[in-house]
Amino acid sequence: MNAPIPAPDAAPADALRTALATLLDGLPPKRAAQAVDRLIANYRGRTPTEAPVLRDRADVAAYAAYRMPATFEAVRSALEALADAAPDWRPGAHSDIGGGTGAAVWAANAVWEGRRPVTVLDWAEPALALGRELTGSFAPLDGTEWRRARIGTGLDVPSADLVTLSYVLGELTDADRELAVRAAARVGQAVVVIEPGTPDGYARVIEARTRLIEAGFHIAAPCPHAADCPIVPGTDWCHFSVRLSRTSLHRQVKGGSLAYEDEKFSYVAATRFPVDPAPSRIVRKPQIRKGQVLLDLCERDPGLRRTTVTKRHGDLYKAARDADWGDAWPPEGERGESGQGSGAAGE
Repeated sequence: MNAPIPAPDAAPADALRTALATLLDGLPPKRAAQAVDRLIANYRGRTPTEAPVLRDRADVAAYAAYRMPATFEAVRSALEALADAAPDWRPGAHSDIGGGTGAAVWAANAVWEGRRPVTVLDWAEPALALGRELTGSFAPLDGTEWRRARIGTGLDVPSADLVTLSYVLGELTDADRELAVRAAARVGQAVVVIEPGTPDGYARVIEARTRLIEAGFHIAAPCPHAADCPIVPGTDWCHFSVRLSRTSLHRQVKGGSLAYEDEKFSYVAATRFPVDPAPSRIVRKPQIRKGQVLLDLCERDPGLRRTTVTKRHGDLYKAARDADWGDAWPPEGERGESGQGSGAAGE
């Protein structure tokens, strides 16, 4: 069944939700559940595959209902961090490597509205077909090119201002993973890599980050610096979280009862042009206590630090109470001439 046509002025998030609404019509619930179970095993697994994870229409429909809303929100969050670090920049062409059904394409349009040349590369023809169907219902994306390509040796990526690799590196062998990141660095002005917020996903992001720095890229987000990650390997991992509402369809496919879910992800955004990264980044959920807020920060002077913001800090305290995991700190209006805030005591 074709995706329903969203309203002409629908925002990308609303348009995607509308386009996903009828995907599972006619698909037996048991088959959809089996496909979701297998996809979860691949999503959480550690073994790269030599074949596409999405094999047929049932897989793709289940994937789109199960994963696209969360992937969309994670990618949008990463792209918004890039936009914050480069407020005067907006991408022209966009190439999405291993894009599957195109969640990153929708996310990019949510951050930078309007039409642009877009190419999605993936080796699963059923995923490309469904992605084409979904974007065909949304005018700003209806000209997207869906190209079948193996992500590895011989990968031909169209030159683009923005290149995304979202939730794909874990599906690749070590050699193909390196080739994919190098291909992105070769053609992109900005490269954004997003992976699951697991220790393995973080490790793949750090590997990609290293390769991008070696290729001459500037780190835009989430890191405030381009030095080595201050987290001691094996002790912790850098990841973030975004909350999204579940539709009734989403709850049905995932077997959940809550009206929301939290998607954990790791990412890096890097550019060939100069950027202004955050002075520091909140790397854990803020702890709000009586009269104070505890913030765990990764800082521009490479290192991790906990800072305590109290009521005596006035507006900074109000900002801290509203701050979220993954936000830049301090807020734009609270930064001094050096780019750093003042008055928050370290512990």
